[in-house]
Amino acid sequence: MLRRLLRVALALVALGFLGYGLAKNWDETIGAVAAMSPWAVLGAFAAVLLGQFFMLVAWREILAGLGTQVSLRIAGRIMFVGQLGKYIPGGVWAYAAMMDLGRDHGSPPRRTFATISLGLVINLGVAIMIAAATLSQLEAVRRAWYLVLLVPVIVVCLHPKVLTWGLNLALRIARKEPLESVLSSRTVYVAAAWTALGWFVYGLHIWLIAGRWDLYLVATGAYAFAWATGILTVVVPAGVGVREGALVLVLGPVIGAPAALAVAIVSRLAFTLADATAAGVSFVLGRQAPSSAPVYADQNGSGSTALTPDRNLSGSPEA
Repeated sequence: MLRRLLRVALALVALGFLGYGLAKNWDETIGAVAAMSPWAVLGAFAAVLLGQFFMLVAWREILAGLGTQVSLRIAGRIMFVGQLGKYIPGGVWAYAAMMDLGRDHGSPPRRTFATISLGLVINLGVAIMIAAATLSQLEAVRRAWYLVLLVPVIVVCLHPKVLTWGLNLALRIARKEPLESVLSSRTVYVAAAWTALGWFVYGLHIWLIAGRWDLYLVATGAYAFAWATGILTVVVPAGVGVREGALVLVLGPVIGAPAALAVAIVSRLAFTLADATAAGVSFVLGRQAPSSAPVYADQNGSGSTALTPDRNLSGSPEA
C-alpha cells in the first residue's frame, strides 16, 4: 500500500512540475501548438507507428533467438496488446499481460519474460548511446556527462553472454529456471540494428512537430534521452511527466520553453494514440484459435517449473 502511494505521489509531482511549466507559458505554448501544421502532426503520428513497427521486428528477433518462432502479427499481438499494461501503476502489469498472451501463442512465460527484459536492455542501451552521440554539444546534456561513461558499460552489457548471465542471475534470484540457450551474437546485432532504426524514425516525429528542419539529429537524441530518463524512473507509469520534463530540458534552450512544451505534449499524445492503434490493429490481425498453440503443463501448482512444452527425443513438441 505504501509503495503504491509513493508511486502515485511521484507521478503527481512529475505532472505537477510539467503543469507548472505549462501554466507559466500557457499562451505561448497554446500558440505553438496551434501553429503546428496538421500535416506535420499527422506525419509525426505515422512516424511513431513506423518506429513501433521496427521495435516490434527487433522484439520478434529476440523471441526467435530464444527459441519461439512466431509471425509478426502474433508478435504484435503479444507485444502491443500486452504493453498497454505499462499505463497501470505498479510496473508489472505489462510483463504479466505479455507473458500470458505469449503463453496463448506457444511462448513459455519464462521465455517471454526474457524477451521483454532483453528487449528493454537493448532498447535502453541503444537510446543512451544515440543520446550521447547526438547531444554532446548541448549544455543541458553536458551537465549529465556521466551518461557518456555508461556507453562502454552498455557495450559490454550488450554482449550475448553477459546479457544471458545477467538475466539468468535475475531468474535465479526469482527462483525460476534459467534460460535453455544463450542468445546468439547475430540475434543481438540484428535486434540492436532494428532498434536503432526505430529510434531514428522516432526522431522524425519530434523533428516534424518541432518544425526545425535543421535539428533532426538533436530531435532524435532529445527523444532518446527523454525516453531513457522516463523508463529509468520506474515508479512512474509509462514515464508520464518525467519524459516530457526531460524533453523540455533538452529542447528548451534550443527552440524555447513554450515550443518545447508544445512538442512534449503533442509527442505524448502521438505515442498514446499510436499505442492504442497498434494494440487494436494487432489484436484483430493476431487473433488465433487457442487450439493451434502448444499446450503447456499446468504451472499453477506448487513447485511447478514446467515452462516449456513436453518434447520428444527429436526435439519437436509432443502432440
